[in-house]
Amino acid sequence: MLPRQWFYVLSVASIMAVFILQFYWSAITWALIVILPLVILGLYDIFFSKHTILRIYPVVGHIRYLLESFRAEIQQYFIESNLDGRPINREFRDLVYQRSKGVNDTRPFGTQFDVYKVGYQWMTHSVAPKPVTNHNPRVTFGHGENAYDSSILNISAMSYGSLSKNAVLALNKGAAAGGFYHNTGEGGISPYHEKYGADLVWQIGTGYFGCRDKDGNFCPTLFTEEATKDTVKMIEIKLSQGAKPGHGGILPAVKLTPEIANIRKVPMGSDVISPPSHSSFTTPLEMLVFIEKLKDLSGGKPVGIKLCIGNKQEFLSLCKAMLSSKTYPDFITVDGGEGGTGAAPIEFTNSVGMPLRDALVFVQNALVGCGLRDKTKLIASGKALSAFHVLRLLALGADTVNSARAMMLSLGCIQSRHCNNDKCPTGIATQDAERYNALDYEEKGERVHKFHEAIIENLTDLVGAAGLESVSDVRPHHINTRVSENTVKHLGEQYSFLDDRSLLDEGNIPQSWQYDWKRVSADSWASCL
Repeated sequence: MLPRQWFYVLSVASIMAVFILQFYWSAITWALIVILPLVILGLYDIFFSKHTILRIYPVVGHIRYLLESFRAEIQQYFIESNLDGRPINREFRDLVYQRSKGVNDTRPFGTQFDVYKVGYQWMTHSVAPKPVTNHNPRVTFGHGENAYDSSILNISAMSYGSLSKNAVLALNKGAAAGGFYHNTGEGGISPYHEKYGADLVWQIGTGYFGCRDKDGNFCPTLFTEEATKDTVKMIEIKLSQGAKPGHGGILPAVKLTPEIANIRKVPMGSDVISPPSHSSFTTPLEMLVFIEKLKDLSGGKPVGIKLCIGNKQEFLSLCKAMLSSKTYPDFITVDGGEGGTGAAPIEFTNSVGMPLRDALVFVQNALVGCGLRDKTKLIASGKALSAFHVLRLLALGADTVNSARAMMLSLGCIQSRHCNNDKCPTGIATQDAERYNALDYEEKGERVHKFHEAIIENLTDLVGAAGLESVSDVRPHHINTRVSENTVKHLGEQYSFLDDRSLLDEGNIPQSWQYDWKRVSADSWASCL
């Protein structure tokens, strides 16, 4: 590649040459020297390029990649001049791009961030690091012959409808190649979720898409047909999602196709809106009965719930229901309020829902305090873009981690924020055939696989560097945070963690938990005022 200085010189020289030669060139000369090369370039972009943007926007799409080539210099300028408050977001976005492409992702010149800035975090390493022996750590969900061994990192819920069929195909191909699961989202199981045979977690939302009757209620027959498929490994009941908790899902009518309507069992012509709450249960105890029903209908496959924490008393009601009924979800997916979405009111995306780390600590404490932590697994769902992000969530109590944003970036998402109007420039979040057909799902699927592979490799390296033998050995004290200019605390000091069964000892319930714990009942989500 030519030095950047030469690029500037050649650009200026070329512009000057065009102005000079325009007085001497004929129309034929212009056509041969300028127009014909652009036509050839455009044809190559449309038919042979691996870049979705170039296939959709031939010729002019190169401007984006030209600007991208200067990103390092521009980014460094903004970091040094303190004009950009989001250098970390851009840094990790670029990291995902690099790892998904299988290119060198190392960084020159040392740490890129201000290590004395409040909020900076790092991992405690050991002078006696352990050699990595398990390069594919797994976690078991459920029991018996249908128990499922899951990867530490998996694809979070994204529905067909919100995503294009080519995007779903790419995610499924990547998951199949890497041996990790693909959460379907609440939009039902499409043929594109099954093409490559990847492990699926079928998400059932409040709209019961794919297993609903004509009135929108849960249909056991349709559920059994889908849940007993070999590719379906677990079932997840979505109570709420971090991006719009308490609001229900939205698929704009502009993205509803006859195929999607058939998969979801909904009519054409209007927005597909799932209600805020479930019609199959109204209390914590009823929800546990519903979970047991789904386990039976699916042949004993693991069944869990997904929720964003809001009113703490409601989750404590669920804990009391588990204690009284002695029935438990096989897993609980904790979704952070910072989660992403294709469409939601701004008030819900920005101002509703507990952030993931706070929610994860709360759920971990509630289960430990009730002596229930060994009864269920915890999945953390949030902005996990690097192995350190995954490690931090494991330290706070998660057994595994789901990621949606990183997987979309692996597909080529450029965060254009056109997810809700069907004009996604990368063919990922659209039902416009001209756009999504430009997405090469074979090639993008390999990128998803490479990204996952790189994260797991770096995660196990971090575990070994900490002197640990397993990801399950990671604890809060392994992650440090600068909480002020001269004060550093590890996560075990930043957060309060309960002792096992401490909420069951009426005389010794921690003061900060007494008010909520004493006012909840297994019979109702509402507190006893």
